[in-house]
Amino acid sequence: MVHNRERSWREVFIAFLKLGLTSFGGPIAHIGYFRTELVERRRWVDDTQFAQLLAVCQFLPGPASSQLGFSLGLSRAGWAGALAAFIAFTLPSVILLLLFAAALPQMPEAVQQLLVHALKLVALAVVAQAVLAMAKGLCPDWPRRLLAVAAAVFILWQDSAIAQLLAVLAGAVIGLAAFREAGRPSTVELGLPVSPRSGLLLIVLFFLLLFGLPLAAKQMGGLVAVGEAFYRAGALVFGGGHVVLPLLEQSVVAPGWLSQEDFLAGYGAAQAIPGPLFSVAAFYGALLDSGLGGLSGAITATLALFLPGFLLVAGVLPLWQKLSGNRYSAGAIAGINAAVVGVLAAALYNPVFTSAVTGIADLVIALVGFGLLQLKKSPLWVVAWCLLAVFGLASLSTP
Repeated sequence: MVHNRERSWREVFIAFLKLGLTSFGGPIAHIGYFRTELVERRRWVDDTQFAQLLAVCQFLPGPASSQLGFSLGLSRAGWAGALAAFIAFTLPSVILLLLFAAALPQMPEAVQQLLVHALKLVALAVVAQAVLAMAKGLCPDWPRRLLAVAAAVFILWQDSAIAQLLAVLAGAVIGLAAFREAGRPSTVELGLPVSPRSGLLLIVLFFLLLFGLPLAAKQMGGLVAVGEAFYRAGALVFGGGHVVLPLLEQSVVAPGWLSQEDFLAGYGAAQAIPGPLFSVAAFYGALLDSGLGGLSGAITATLALFLPGFLLVAGVLPLWQKLSGNRYSAGAIAGINAAVVGVLAAALYNPVFTSAVTGIADLVIALVGFGLLQLKKSPLWVVAWCLLAVFGLASLSTP
């Protein structure tokens, strides 16, 4: 992999701003856009290097597509390039979600309720599709399917952030014993400008923040508490962006900072815009109650949600070749992935299904949206359909 410290971060910013404005369709689609633009068109890396970076990002908690972009920017133009990639890819979606957060309270109450309800149904269709796709890829055999089911049942029984963490840890332990031959990623020279010593320091910083922020939040409250809640959610997101849904629900709805309606509305709106799903943190942060919201809440929530994934990927990259050759680590990751499917499946039922579906009509709308997602592969079709169906039914029922 070629890396040149003299390359301008500006070329990274321009490339990723284009991606941030056009990358619709979620994390899987983002990876395809990245490959087309940066492997085929710009030739920053080759397919082997791209696949290895992707493997690292998929094996770590955090938003895989944003971590991949961060890593590609790091390799192209050092730390300035990594920061440029993050800002350029994320900024368009953050701005759009902030505009939506500002507009939502100004709408007439009836329109606001219909819009929120339609976006809840969007969230139901999208999460159902994510569960199905992840189950196919991460639970290819019955032992892993049973592990996913057990994780879902446990989380629905306990319904807490601790239960989600325990399910993931149990998945790792079971994977160590049962899935040692689940497969290992190939090893390729990555050549990023991060030394093993710097990598270890970044991993230590990740854990210091994970365990230190809760203590600081108890003492200081305010935006520190917001940062702690979103950092904790970002640190525990194994399995892709959609898995952040149950973690964020525990972080912002359970303490009463955000209503269930606004929570699911933001998640649904995030499906209609380009860029990373984690940008929904800007919407949530802007609408937080107790004087925590606004622009400061949005910035704090967004940075805190992305930060742990970036610390980990930059820290693990220089250590990856040794880690990736270990069959025990491959088994643990296979178990974690199966447990993550269960985490998301539990969230699909509660809060997504229980909050979105109030009757047969809602279920039909969501099922049609799910079918559109299978056929068209873009959440934009689902958003358009759910809005049209909900507002259409409301107009027909109005005398």
